[in-house]
Amino acid sequence: MIKKSRLWMIFVFGIVLILAACGEKSQEDVVKKLGENVADLSGYKANVEMKMNTGEEEQLFKIDVWHKKEDFYRVALSSNKEDKGGQIILKNKDGVFVLTPELKKSFKFQSEWPDNSSQPYLYQSLVEDITNDEEAEFTTDEKNYIFTTKTNYQSNNNLPYQEIYFDKENYTPVLVKVLDTDGNAVVEVKFNSFELDPTFNDKDFEIEQNMASTTPEDVPTSGDGMTEGLEVMVPLQTVGAELSDQVEVNLENGKRIISTFTGEKNFTLVQEKRNVVETLSSPVAVNGDIVNLGFGVVGALSENAVEWDYNGSNFYLASDQLTREELLQVAQSVQGQSVKQ
Repeated sequence: MIKKSRLWMIFVFGIVLILAACGEKSQEDVVKKLGENVADLSGYKANVEMKMNTGEEEQLFKIDVWHKKEDFYRVALSSNKEDKGGQIILKNKDGVFVLTPELKKSFKFQSEWPDNSSQPYLYQSLVEDITNDEEAEFTTDEKNYIFTTKTNYQSNNNLPYQEIYFDKENYTPVLVKVLDTDGNAVVEVKFNSFELDPTFNDKDFEIEQNMASTTPEDVPTSGDGMTEGLEVMVPLQTVGAELSDQVEVNLENGKRIISTFTGEKNFTLVQEKRNVVETLSSPVAVNGDIVNLGFGVVGALSENAVEWDYNGSNFYLASDQLTREELLQVAQSVQGQSVKQ
């Protein structure tokens, strides 16, 4: 007669065999498959919604990601509040660029983007963060493989972890939650669609094609319509400083507002809006990093300044006293308040 303990061992062993037969994957299996997917794919297209809770108001914006092997990227960002405008991060054989078609402006970066920082909307970046984190945690639910990993944000240490969800059937990303130091989801990236190995046209990653195809037709090219009713933007987060001076300068074809903030740490914010959109010219070289400022906008962050375009205006925030993280904190809050002129 077989003892009960032996029967129990046989039963447990049978359950293990059944689970193995059902295809349950280990963490090592999933990481290996993700690596193979990234290595083998010729490209992808993804439609993404990003939600950010970094300020007073929740921000929603849309991202269309195109990637073509070997190292071509097109990332188009737009705010859900705006019917036009937006920006494009472009990487091709000539380098890394940020395009603002509405203003016919382009910047060229001496940058290793996207490899120099976590990018929650890029498949390769998510897989790389997993493989680089020896302490990554792994769980599953009914439909997804879920990893919790460290992030790599060089200019923001307040977002140290992320939860990454991959579809069990095709190993493509479904959802990313970027967490603060308390474990709260500050950024959520939802992949509405993900197409593997799509077909691209030869000019899909060229500057001229992207500037021409996304420039709004009704942007003024002459006259004085653009600066009428100019909204002068000031930051909500000032790191303890207060607005001490604001000077308005009339330009030949627009207006410049110089706002000075003084306190424990001083800084200056310059906002400029032109009546005439200049014709497309060669990209301006920038020494800095591409940073996400929220509200569908990316900027150029250098050691003592950050520059970006938003809603038809150019912004330049400078300080030799603010840290890089503080510069970002102030810049990300600039859209929160305005004064009509």
